[in-house]
Amino acid sequence: MSASSPASKTNRPLSPHLQIYKLIPTMAMSIVHRITGAALYFGTLLVAWWLIAAASGPGYFDFVSGFFGSWFGILVLFGYTWALIHHMLGGLRHFVWDMGYLFEKHTATRLAYATITASVALTLVIWIVGAVAR
Repeated sequence: MSASSPASKTNRPLSPHLQIYKLIPTMAMSIVHRITGAALYFGTLLVAWWLIAAASGPGYFDFVSGFFGSWFGILVLFGYTWALIHHMLGGLRHFVWDMGYLFEKHTATRLAYATITASVALTLVIWIVGAVAR
């Protein structure tokens, strides 16, 4: 059958996309894993900025610390903490899958929910412990 035959002229997409698939928890966690991975690049630049400021002297370090101590800086650091934890847990989930375990649909769905729940809970615990330790 040639590419121009009537049988090949269907109205379906050439490749599947999000308008075709129903969003399921494992798919959502895969998307969020990619987003958190990209966000970690930005967060790592902030860590480098802080280290450079620490090496540059007290004046510049005070400036950078002032930024991270502002409400916006705290919000960014909180988001960075969550992205780091969530990406780590997603990586562990993929590691378990790479070993050939926990592929059953209901188990994979539970893992997706566990990933988001644990990442939020661990982020809150880290920030609460940090606030108490101050």
